[in-house]
Amino acid sequence: MKIVFGLGNPGSRYAETRHNIGWMVIDRLADRAGWAGRGKERDASAVTWGHYRDIDLMLVKPLTFMNESGLAVRKVLARQKAPLEDVLVVVDDFALPFGRLRLREGGGAGGHNGLRSIIGELGNQRFARLRVGIGEPDRAAVDHVLSRFSLAERARLDALLDATADAIEDWARDGVARAATRWNPWQLDGTSGAPEGNAAPAAEASASDGPAAGDARSGAADADGIVRRSTGWRKLLPRREERRS
Repeated sequence: MKIVFGLGNPGSRYAETRHNIGWMVIDRLADRAGWAGRGKERDASAVTWGHYRDIDLMLVKPLTFMNESGLAVRKVLARQKAPLEDVLVVVDDFALPFGRLRLREGGGAGGHNGLRSIIGELGNQRFARLRVGIGEPDRAAVDHVLSRFSLAERARLDALLDATADAIEDWARDGVARAATRWNPWQLDGTSGAPEGNAAPAAEASASDGPAAGDARSGAADADGIVRRSTGWRKLLPRREERRS
C-alpha cells in the first residue's frame, strides 16, 4: 500500500493557509477517489484508504501541529508496518514559485519544520517528499506561510491541486524517478492546469517518459510556455510564533 502524508495545522485558524496545502492535496485525492467523509481519526491523524485506479492507497492528514508531524507519521507507519519506499510526504515550499512542484527521494528538511520533525522521529530521511510551491514571501516567512492565497492565486489553485494529485498518482504507479522527470519541470501558466496530454488519468499520462521536442521535460518551452527552470531551497528562519506552526 502506498501512503501519502499531507502536512498542515489543525483548526479553523489555519484552514486554507499556504502552510496547509498538503491537507488540500489530500482532500483533492479523497474527492477523486470518492472517499470524502469516510476518514477515521487514529494515530494522531485523519486517515482514509482503499483501492483507487489500480492503486492500494492510504491518505493521511496528521492532526498534530506542523512541528510535531513526525509523531503522527511514526504512529501510522508503525501500525501499517510500511517500508519507507511506499511513503510520500507532501509539504509547502516558499522557495518555489507558486505552482511549481519538486519531487525527490530523500534529502534533508530544507528548513521545513514538518520534515524536520519526521526525520527526527524516524531517524531517517530516506523517504520521498513532494514540495508544492507557495510563492516567495513579501513579508516575514512565518506570516507568509500562515497567510491565505491571494485572489489571483486562488483562481489557479484548483489547477495546482489537480496537477499535484496527478503527480502523486504517477509516483504511486511509476516511482519517484519517473514521476520527478515528468513533474519537476512543470509549472502553471495562466490558462492550463496540466501539461498537454495530462488531462487524462495519470496512468495514461505516465506512459510517455522520455523528453520530446516542445515537451516541458526537454528544457524547451512548449506552446503553453512550460519550460524547465532551476530553483533552490531557502531556510525558514524560526521565531517564537512558529512553535505552533
